Amino acid sequence: MQNPFLNTECLPKFDMFHVEHIEPAIEQLLTESQKKIDELVDSKSAPSWVNFIEELEAVDNRIEKVWGLVGHLDAVKNTDEWHKAYTNCLAKMTAYHSQLGQNKGLFNKYQQLAKSSDYANYSLEQKKVVEIALRNFTLSGIDLPKEQQDKFKEVSQSLSKLSSQFANNVLKSTQAWQKNITNESDLMGLPATALDLLKQLAEQKELTGWLVTLDFPAYIAIMTHADSASLREEVYKAYSTRASDQADDSSFDNSDNILQILKNRQKKARLLGFANYAELSLATKMAASPAQVNKFIYDLAKQSKKQAKEELAKLTDFARKLESQKSPGVGSVEFVLNPWDITYYSEKYKKEILSLSQETLRPYFPVEKALSGLFEITWQLFDTKVAERFDVAVWHEDVRFFDLLNSQDEVIASFYLDLYARENKRGGAWMDTVVSRWKTTTGKLQNPVAYLVCNFTPAVADAPACLTHNEVTTLFHEFGHGLHHMLTQMEHFDVSGIKNVPWDAVELPSQFMENFCWTREGLDLMTGHVDTGETLPDNLLASLQKSRGFQSAMMMLRQLEFGLFDMLVHSGETQDVLVLAKQVREQISVVKPPSYNRFPQSFSHIFAGGYAAGYYSYKWAEVLSADAFSLFEEQGILNPATGKKFKNTVLAAGGSVDPMVLFKKFRGREPAIEALLRHSAISSATT
Repeated sequence: MQNPFLNTECLPKFDMFHVEHIEPAIEQLLTESQKKIDELVDSKSAPSWVNFIEELEAVDNRIEKVWGLVGHLDAVKNTDEWHKAYTNCLAKMTAYHSQLGQNKGLFNKYQQLAKSSDYANYSLEQKKVVEIALRNFTLSGIDLPKEQQDKFKEVSQSLSKLSSQFANNVLKSTQAWQKNITNESDLMGLPATALDLLKQLAEQKELTGWLVTLDFPAYIAIMTHADSASLREEVYKAYSTRASDQADDSSFDNSDNILQILKNRQKKARLLGFANYAELSLATKMAASPAQVNKFIYDLAKQSKKQAKEELAKLTDFARKLESQKSPGVGSVEFVLNPWDITYYSEKYKKEILSLSQETLRPYFPVEKALSGLFEITWQLFDTKVAERFDVAVWHEDVRFFDLLNSQDEVIASFYLDLYARENKRGGAWMDTVVSRWKTTTGKLQNPVAYLVCNFTPAVADAPACLTHNEVTTLFHEFGHGLHHMLTQMEHFDVSGIKNVPWDAVELPSQFMENFCWTREGLDLMTGHVDTGETLPDNLLASLQKSRGFQSAMMMLRQLEFGLFDMLVHSGETQDVLVLAKQVREQISVVKPPSYNRFPQSFSHIFAGGYAAGYYSYKWAEVLSADAFSLFEEQGILNPATGKKFKNTVLAAGGSVDPMVLFKKFRGREPAIEALLRHSAISSATT
C-alpha cells in the first residue's frame, strides 16, 4: 500500500495520515529526489529547459507537496509524537537542500544552460528562473572550499533544528499556563462573548467556571475588558514571559536557542563573505543595505514620535481621571499607566471619544457575512468567483475548502480555510502553499492551492461566530497573500505565486487588501448585523474610519521597535538581546515594559519564521500597499479596471519581475509615503 503522504496526484487525504507515515515518506521522497538529481547531473546531454529545468521543477513540486504537508500539520495539529517525527525529518530535509545548494555538477549544468545558444531565446520568466538558481547557489556556499562547505551544511542543519525548537517552545509554553476562575466577579468587565468563550474553554478541560489561557482570543479579551488590574497584570506577565526564564514553567526557555540561532546565522553570513546576517538577508530583498533599512525606520519613527507621545499623554490623562472618579483619593502622583493597562484604557477611551469598541462592531461581522463580502470584492475587482466545496478531506471539522473560478466558471485555484483558535494549533495567522501553479512536464497546468490559517474567537454554543474588526482585517490580510499565490499567471515553478518575491514586497498584496475593511464600499458588502442584517450604520462607519488614526503613532512605533531590534540583532550589535531590546526601546518606543518582559523569547517571526533581518518588511511594504490603494481611492474603490490592472501586474507576475518595476507599472511612478501617513492619520511632524 502506498504511503498516503506520497500520493501527490490529488488533494491531501487528511483522514489517512498518521505519525508513523512521516519518516518513511520523507526518506523515500529524498532518496528518489536525490536519484533524479544524480541522473540529471550525470546526463551526457546538453542541458535544456525541457530535459533539465522542467525535470528539476518536477522534483521540487513533489517535495513541496509532501514536506509542506508534514510541516503544515505540525502547525495545526501539533502533538509531541508528530513534532518529534517532524524534527527528525527536518534535519534530513535540511541536509538534502544543503547538499543540493553545493552540488557542483548541478551548478555547472545551470552555467552551461546560461551560456547556451538557446538561452538568448528564453522568456524573461525563464531567464529569471536561471538567474535565481545561480544566485542561490552562491548563497548556499557553492564557491566555498570543501571544509567550509561542510561547515555551512552543519550550520544550516543546526539552524533548522533550533528554529523548530524555538517555535515548539513558544507553543508549549503558551499551553503550559492557564488560570481557572470560579468567581465570576473576578471577570467583571468582560462582555458576554468573552465570558462564554472562557466558560467553553473550561468545559473542554472538564473544569467548572471559566478558564483563562494564553491563546490570543482569551488573552486579548482579558487585556481589553477585565476590570481587575491584578488579573490583567497576571495574564500580561504570563504572556510576555512565555518561553523564557521568567515564565512560571521555565522548562521551555528560548534564551539559549536565541543565542545559538544568532551565533549560527552570523557564522553562515561570514562563511559567505558577508559582514553579518543582516547583509546576507538583504541580498534577496528590495532594500539595498542595513543602513538603508535603519534610515527608513528612524525616519518613520521621527515622523511618528511626537504624535505618539501626545497619544500616550492623552490616554494617561483619561485613565487618571477615570480612576479618580472611581477612587477620589487617586491623585496624579500615585497614578501610573502600566503596560497591562494600555489596551484596557485604550478601549474605554476609544469608546468615549468615538463611541466605538471592538465589541460594538463584532455583531456586524458574522463570519459568513464577512466571508461573502470578501468574496464579492474578489469577484468585482479581480473577476474571480469563490465557491465552497464539501467533498474534500480536511484536518479538523472547522476547516473549509473553496475553489476560485474565472468568469467562464473554470476552476483556477483552491484554498483551505482554518479560522478558529484551538488547542495544539500554533498561534497567529498565515498563508502557506499546498500546491503551486506550474505547467507540468506533460504540459498539464497544475492549479495552485493555499492554506489560509487564522486564530479567531470560535462560535460559542449555538450562537454564530462573529469577528471583531481587527479579526476581519486579519482575514483580508491573509487572503491577500492567498490571492498573490492563487492568481499568479506564472507557469514556471520557481517564480510562481510568492516564490522568490523579495520578502520586503511580499506583504504588499496582503496589506493592500486590508484597506477595503475601512471603506463604505467594502463594509457594505461585509457587514450585516447578526440579529437584524443591518449594514454598518453611518455613525459607526464615521467612528471606525476615525479610529484608524486612533493611537496610530503608538502602534507605528511598536512595529518600528520590532523592526529595528531585528535588524540590529542580526547586524552583530550585541549578543545580549535583552540589553539590545532595552536600548531600542529607549530610541523608539514611548511605552516601557517591566524588567521581566521577555518579548524576544517568543518573537517567532524572526527566530522561527522567515522574517530574520526582514521584520521591517511590514512597514516597507505598507508604504507600497497604501500608495497602491490610493489609486483605487482616486479611480473608485471597487473599480474593476483598476482591479484588473493590479491583478495583471502585482498579482500575476509572481517572482518573475522586480517588484519596484511592477509597482511603477501599476502606479505610474515611484512609491510615496504620504498615503501611509494619511491612512494612519499621522502628521509629518518631526520634532
